[in-house]
Amino acid sequence: MKRYILIVLLSLLTLGTYAQSSMTDNQVLEFVMKEHQKGTSQAQIVTKLMQNGVDISQIRRVRRMAEKLQASTTEGVSRRETTGSRQRRNIGMSSSKGHNSEDITNETRDIYDEQEEKANKYSNMRLHPDDDDEDNTYDEYNPDYVEMQDEMNDWMPADTAAMYRQLVKRLKREKAKKKIYGHDLFSKKSLTFEPNENVAMPRNYRLGPGDAVFIDIYGASQKSIEGTVAPDGMLTIEGFGPINVNGLTVEQANARVRSRLGRRYSSSKIRLSVGSTHSILINVMGEVKKPGTYTLSAFSTAFNALYAAGGPSDLGTLRNIKVYRHNRLVSHIDVYDYLQNGRLSGNIKLADGDVIVVGAYDCLVNISGKVKRPMYYEMTRRESLGTLLRYAAGFSGDAYTKSVRVFRKTGREYSIYNVNEFDFSSFNLHDGDSVSVDSVLPRYENMVEVKGAVYRPGKYQVGGDINSVKTLIEAADGLTESAFTPRAVMHRRKADRTLKVISVDVEGIMSGKVADIPLQNEDVLFIPTKADVMQEQTISIHGEVQYPGTYKYADNETLEDFVLQAGGLKENASTAKVDVSRRTYDPKATASDSITAHIYSFALKDGFVVDGEQGFVLEPYDEVYVHKSPGTNRQENVEVKGEVLFAGTYALPTISTRLSDIIKAAGGPNNVAYVKGARLERKVNDSERKRMEDALKMARDQQQQSMLEMAARSQNAGAVTQVMQQNQNAALEKFQIPEYYSVGIELDKALAHPGSSADIILREGDRITIPQYNGAVKINGAVMYPNSVGYVEGKSVSYYIDQAGGFASNAKKRNTYILYMNGMVAKVGHNAKVRPGCEIVVPTKANSKLSMAETLSIGSSAASIAAVIATIANLVK
Repeated sequence: MKRYILIVLLSLLTLGTYAQSSMTDNQVLEFVMKEHQKGTSQAQIVTKLMQNGVDISQIRRVRRMAEKLQASTTEGVSRRETTGSRQRRNIGMSSSKGHNSEDITNETRDIYDEQEEKANKYSNMRLHPDDDDEDNTYDEYNPDYVEMQDEMNDWMPADTAAMYRQLVKRLKREKAKKKIYGHDLFSKKSLTFEPNENVAMPRNYRLGPGDAVFIDIYGASQKSIEGTVAPDGMLTIEGFGPINVNGLTVEQANARVRSRLGRRYSSSKIRLSVGSTHSILINVMGEVKKPGTYTLSAFSTAFNALYAAGGPSDLGTLRNIKVYRHNRLVSHIDVYDYLQNGRLSGNIKLADGDVIVVGAYDCLVNISGKVKRPMYYEMTRRESLGTLLRYAAGFSGDAYTKSVRVFRKTGREYSIYNVNEFDFSSFNLHDGDSVSVDSVLPRYENMVEVKGAVYRPGKYQVGGDINSVKTLIEAADGLTESAFTPRAVMHRRKADRTLKVISVDVEGIMSGKVADIPLQNEDVLFIPTKADVMQEQTISIHGEVQYPGTYKYADNETLEDFVLQAGGLKENASTAKVDVSRRTYDPKATASDSITAHIYSFALKDGFVVDGEQGFVLEPYDEVYVHKSPGTNRQENVEVKGEVLFAGTYALPTISTRLSDIIKAAGGPNNVAYVKGARLERKVNDSERKRMEDALKMARDQQQQSMLEMAARSQNAGAVTQVMQQNQNAALEKFQIPEYYSVGIELDKALAHPGSSADIILREGDRITIPQYNGAVKINGAVMYPNSVGYVEGKSVSYYIDQAGGFASNAKKRNTYILYMNGMVAKVGHNAKVRPGCEIVVPTKANSKLSMAETLSIGSSAASIAAVIATIANLVK
C-alpha cells in the first residue's frame, strides 16, 4: 500500500502538465487516500488528477503536507549563489528569527520549485526532444528516479486509514475556524503587492549599499562607468577613488559625482542613474502568521511586507497596523479602507530598519442571516451597526430591514437588543457581538388572487380600484364563456391564519341583483368552469370504422354524423347491423336494476338509417358498435414448391380446400417427384404462439420448483442442481418459438383418396414441398460412425445400423426411431419400415458415472426440456 501511493504521486511528479488545478492540496491528498481505500487503480487515480489540472508543484506541496501529518521533520534545501558583487545578499524572503523552520523551508522550496519549473519548461524540451507525454515509463537504473524514490519512501505512512482520519480532523478544524473579512487578503497568490521596479526613479530615493549605479559621460568625452554601492556606502570609481553616496538622493549623488569628476571632464556632461536597487531589512512583529525579519526590495511598501509575513493571524488586527521608523510611529494602516474604498492610505514605502507591528484585534463581530456577505468583521469602538451592514455589502433582497437582533455577552450572561432601522447608525458594537438579520415573512400585505374562468387569472393589488369581487373580476378582463356563474368559492384567512370559505353568487353580483362582497388581504376567489362542475361528456365508437375511439360529446349529433366523424365505414363493415348502447340512469332509484343498458339496432345505407327513424340523436356516454360483415373475407394463399408442373403461390378458393385440390391446381407431381417424401410446413398463428409462450413459461416455473425441492432434500444434490438449473435456464432462454412447424402428411394417400383423413384441409401460409427421389438413408446418434448409405428395399433397421459400425456403448437401442422425409416419426419395433430419404436416430444414455444426485438432476432437467418440446409440439398440431 505504501509503495502504491508512492507510485501514484511519483507518476504525477513525472508529468509535464501546466493546466490550472481545480483541487486544493487538502482535496488532492484526501482524494488519493480515498480512491486507494476504494480499490481504484493507480492509472485511474493519475488520470482523474490530471483531468483536474493537478501539476508537479502541487504534488510537491501535497507531499510536504503529508510529512506534517506524520509529524516528521524534513531537511530544508540549501543553495548558495556566487556573484562578483561586494554586497551582502539574502536568498528570497528570509527570516532571522521567529519563524517555524519547517514553514520557511517549505516556502523557500516552493519558490525554487516554481522558478525551476518555469525556467526549465522549454530548456528541458530542447534538451530532450524525444520525450513526449505518451512515454511515462520509469527506468529503475535512472539516478533521478532512484533519488526521488529514496526521498519519498520515508514520508509515506504505513497506515493510510489513520492518516486519512487525521486529515479529516484537520479539515474539520479548518472549517470550524472563524472566517474573518479581509484575513485572506495577504494569503492570495494572485495579489502579492510586489512593487513595480520598472518605473522612473523617485526624486526622494536615497542610495544605499547594493544599488547598481551607472555614470554616463557624454559631450567632448564619451564614457560609461558602472559600479555598485558597497556596504559602507562608498561608490568606487576607477581612477578617482571612493565616493560616499550613502543616504544621498539621486540628485545629491549626481552633484557629488560631478564635483569629483568635473575637473577631468570639464567639457563634458556627467549623469548618474540607478539600475537595480538595494534591498532593505524589515521587521514584521506581533500577531502575524510568520513574524520575523524580511529582505525586501527598496521599493516595497507595508502591504508587501505584510504579504511576506502571511498577513495577520486569527488574533491579528487589520484596522490598526503601525509602522515605526527610528523608534517613531510614521504610519497607521487600516486595511478595511483599502478593501472598502480602494484607498492605500498609510501604505507607505518602507525604509531599511522599519518595524511593522500588528497588534491584537479590538472588536470582532459576527453577522449572519440575510446579508450579502455574512461572516466575521473587525470593528473599532467608534463604529456602529450601520457601518457593519455596509461592510457586509448590505441586506440581501429577502431581508427584513425594519430591525435586526444583536446578541451580546455582558460578562455574566447574554443580552439581546432589537435595533430598529433608525438606530443603525447610533448603535455601537462590542467585541463578541453577534448580529442576526431575519428574512421577510412568506406572506403578502396587499394581495388578492383570482383563479379559474377569467381571462387573466393571477394575483392583484387590493385597494384603490380593486376592492370587491366585481372590481376584481373586471380587473381580470371579465368572465370567460365557460364560466359557471351561479356559484363560486372564495377562501379567506381568519385572524388565526386558518381558512374559511365564502360562497359567491357571481352572476348575481355582476348583474347587480346581489350585494357585492368587499375584499380583504390574501383573499382567493375561484370561479369554476361548466366542465369543472360536471363530468366530462363523451361518446365512443367501436369496430369497423376508420378511427374508432372516444370522442367529446356535442349536442344534437346523430348516429350518421358520428360515423362520418370517425372516418366512415371500412370496406368490411356491416351495414345490416349497427348497435348503439345507452346507459341507464335514474338518480331517484332506491334499488338496483337488472337492466344495465338499452340497446338500439340499425341498418345503414349510404350513411343513413333506413329501418328506423332517420337522424337518431346520440346522448352522452352512448357507445356505437359497427360490426364486421360476415360476407367479407380476405384472400388466403398457400405455396407449392418442388417437383410439380406449375410451382408457385395459389389462392385457397374455399375454407375447406384440401391438399389434393392444390396439388391438382399445380398440375400434379412431375416425372421426378417423390410423392411419399412430400412435406408440409405450417405458419404459427397468434393463438398457437400464445400457447407456446405459456407452455415455455410453465416449463421454466416447473423446472425451478423441482430444482428447489431437490436442493432442499440434499446438500450435494443442491450444488449439482444449481449448476444444472443454470445450464437448463440458458437452454430455455436460447429456445426461440419457430415461425413455421412441420406437419406430417401422406401425399400419396391424399391423391389416391381425395377427401380422406390423409387429405388434410389447408390454411393461410402453408408451404408444400415435393422433393425428388432420395435413395440414401442417414444413420445418426449413438452409433460408431454416423453415416449415410444407399437405400436397399426390404432391409431392416439393423442392416443400416451395421452400416454405421453398430451401436455405440452408450446407445439406447430400444428408443431408436425413424424420421421420414414427410415429417412423420416412427419408433423402431412398432412396424416401422425404412424408406428412401429417411433418417435413423439412436438416442444416447445418460452418464453412468454421475452420482445419484447428479443423475436425478439431469433426469429432471431432461424431463423438463422434453416436456417443453412435447407440449409445444402438441400445441401446434
